[in-house]
Amino acid sequence: MKPEGASLWRRIEDFRLDHPDASLPFTSRLAREQDWTHAFAARVIVEYKRFVFLALESGHPVTPSEAVDQAWHLHLTYTRSYWERFCGEVLGRELHHEPTQGGPVEGDKFEDWYSRTLQSYEETFVTAPPREIWPEPSVRFANPGSGRWVDSSRYWLVPRPRWLSRT
Repeated sequence: MKPEGASLWRRIEDFRLDHPDASLPFTSRLAREQDWTHAFAARVIVEYKRFVFLALESGHPVTPSEAVDQAWHLHLTYTRSYWERFCGEVLGRELHHEPTQGGPVEGDKFEDWYSRTLQSYEETFVTAPPREIWPEPSVRFANPGSGRWVDSSRYWLVPRPRWLSRT
């Protein structure tokens, strides 16, 4: 890693998303909203930071895993934390979230970017990305558009029986 990259990585790694005085810290909110354990949400935050580093340093467009994208979406709602502190002070530049415009061409583009992201991850961090957070592209893009925002305090989510599954 180049010295500038190492300095950037230290700043990203040192950035704390959890405010020490918050009754509901970022990690706890992420865990609650995604129905994850606190430990898993904390792991996703580490991977979110790695993704941000790759977005700035890989030299090519990158695409997050679904879990990392959920952390990014939540961070974007903490506007002062994201835009002022993280982008302004830590990264020294803006990092915009650019969602898909839909369609097969966009799907192919993002699958390619995701594959390149996984490759850059291994090269940069000298380890394979954890598959429970960074699945293979065929898994990551198996059901495009299937994600939904659901208020789990008001609704139950019951898995569809396999015999009823769509093919």
